[in-house]
Amino acid sequence: MILYDIPDIRLFWSEDERFLKQFIVPHIYKKIKFQPLSKYPPLINDISFWLPSETYSKNDFYDLARTIGGDLIEKVVLLDEYTHPKTKKVSHCYRITYRHPERTLTQNEVHDIHQAIQASAVRELGVEGRF
Repeated sequence: MILYDIPDIRLFWSEDERFLKQFIVPHIYKKIKFQPLSKYPPLINDISFWLPSETYSKNDFYDLARTIGGDLIEKVVLLDEYTHPKTKKVSHCYRITYRHPERTLTQNEVHDIHQAIQASAVRELGVEGRF
């Protein structure tokens, strides 16, 4: 507990991935400092769009979402990938988990951020929205 600044011994029995992922490091000697977990509920929104061409990278979308949403975005996950049988266009669906560390977020707050992510994805990544 002292080594990682963990305030509560009960966390060692936690199955919360937010806690467990903090201790997955590429090298055993890398210094780890525990980041407190938010006790407030998450808000989850999905976004899907048709990909432009071979120039698209899902890491570009992850970066774009985190740049706009900042610390309010806890997780971005590729939820589904679909290829249209006739047009061969590929669609991605991402699940974005929003959570504030100090208060409960409202859907209106998250909606504004989510719309900004959608608009930026169309403008900067050249995707075709399915929203």
